[in-house]
Amino acid sequence: MNKEKKKNLQKVEQFEKTLFKAADKLRKNMSAANYKDVVLGLIFLKYISDSFEEVYRKIINKEN
Repeated sequence: MNKEKKKNLQKVEQFEKTLFKAADKLRKNMSAANYKDVVLGLIFLKYISDSFEEVYRKIINKEN
């Protein structure tokens, strides 16, 4: 693995650690029922974001 890929992998791993720390902080202050609502909302946002990207790429490819 070259240096650039290692550097990117380290950045991703650090980002994941930061996300998990944030999730742990959220979980400490709310019940499982409330946390479920937060997680489902985030999953929905991810789905919408991915769908938008797919449609956007299709539109851009048609124009070119």
